[in-house]
Amino acid sequence: MNFIPSILLKQLYTHGSLKNVEGGVSLRIKNRLKDADLVAIKRMKIDDRVFDASQIIVDLLDGSPTFKASEMKEKIHFPLRKQIELMVPCQPLPEGMHHIEVEFKASPFGNLTIKTDDAIKKEPEDLKRIPRDPSDDYSESIIKARQKFVEEFTGKKLEHVPHYSFDPHITQGNCEHFIGVAQVPMGIAGPLKINGEHAQGEFLIPLATSEGTLVASYNRGMKVLNLSGGVTCTVIGDAMQRAPVFIFENAREAREFAKWVEDNFDHIAREAEATSSVAKLKEIDTYLSNKFAFMRFNYYTGDAAGQNMVGRATFAACGWILDNYTPGKIKQFYLESNFATDKKASQVNVMRTRGKRVVAECTVKREVLQQIMRVDTEKLFYHYNVANVGSILSGANNNGLHSANAITAMFIATGQDVANVSESSAGVLYCELTPEKDLYMSITIPSLIVATYGGGTGLATQRECLELLGCYGKGKVNKFAEIVAGVVLAGELSLASAISTFDWISSHEEYGRNR
Repeated sequence: MNFIPSILLKQLYTHGSLKNVEGGVSLRIKNRLKDADLVAIKRMKIDDRVFDASQIIVDLLDGSPTFKASEMKEKIHFPLRKQIELMVPCQPLPEGMHHIEVEFKASPFGNLTIKTDDAIKKEPEDLKRIPRDPSDDYSESIIKARQKFVEEFTGKKLEHVPHYSFDPHITQGNCEHFIGVAQVPMGIAGPLKINGEHAQGEFLIPLATSEGTLVASYNRGMKVLNLSGGVTCTVIGDAMQRAPVFIFENAREAREFAKWVEDNFDHIAREAEATSSVAKLKEIDTYLSNKFAFMRFNYYTGDAAGQNMVGRATFAACGWILDNYTPGKIKQFYLESNFATDKKASQVNVMRTRGKRVVAECTVKREVLQQIMRVDTEKLFYHYNVANVGSILSGANNNGLHSANAITAMFIATGQDVANVSESSAGVLYCELTPEKDLYMSITIPSLIVATYGGGTGLATQRECLELLGCYGKGKVNKFAEIVAGVVLAGELSLASAISTFDWISSHEEYGRNR
């Protein structure tokens, strides 16, 4: 039997599912824990009205006949993300909030009781709704219905959006209300020679972009790196965070709580890691301010980016904390305090790592830079120092040039969460002249959030692009991170050279948006 924190139990109820239906009231329960078996549904309570198993009608929402909960003789498989509907006979509930309790038994959890509140609300009769199909929202018929809805609502005929080459069912879990695709132009740059610990050899780089000159610029930078022996890439850190905050009566109580968390780390880690076969809680960083205890839970998440994974793990851990810490001491709790700075650039992630921390470095040969870029290493080094002053004056949290260009183009091509560019694009650039007047360049990307498994990486063209790199699936994420870092350095070198020689404007005139 597994202990389930009360705060996690509430999440099994599908909020917004409470409805007056013909003959009674219905609600839905969804398995958000892990694969299980439903053994019995014992009772329900809505406000002061109690219903036993003989009064509860169960709908498995799979097309099979409904049945009374009292008729359950065998276990019913209840996999993760499976939803069921329960209906009880009673008079329609009035509008407003209602207290709900559902008592049931599930293996391997044992007896569980959900206690929560939900509302009956009246919706306007003239409310326009996007067409949906609860049984299959990715079928051809419902997609066509949504396309027709868009055309009628906007008066614009969809000519390109509806044309796609894959089974739309693969987008379930990636995109709701699917109507088609946004086609982004994609080019290739390279090959790029990478001397990594995980990525070794030459790689053609898919770049999805609508910015003219971008692919050509990276291709030029890759040529210089290749002629200088390639780019050496190293993953030096790995962590994904969720950052809850606990609120107390005063600062001393927050301090006492922080010590208690430190003393109970092993138990907290067990609760967190029980939610996933991959997530491993490495450490908890505590930051005390005023009467708040901000905590960054740092995880290893394997080949997934891991934000959802660590959210669920931290939620379970915090549930155990709330159930086991001194009653009444914690005045309020939020699962995310904005301290993880999810999808935002921040200094804490530059310092502490979010995702993969990767370094790309190369010693660029003086004669190669002169021949390809028409600039001396001394001039480029001087320009680097001037640009550093500009970065300081601007208040930027990094001194890189444009790492977001490479990262965004690769993210779109390979099915990454593109919003993660906001934190992934931070780049700490360093240059020095060698005694031979060659130019050593390195860039550290402290918060590169990438995945080779899960999320959008399994979509049709995105998976194809990862496979071009030999980076699809488990055990490939560090290889992919090294490749991304190498591409970023190629772009830094190319743009810096273009600005130094004034090729920047002429290139855009020839290839880009100014043509």
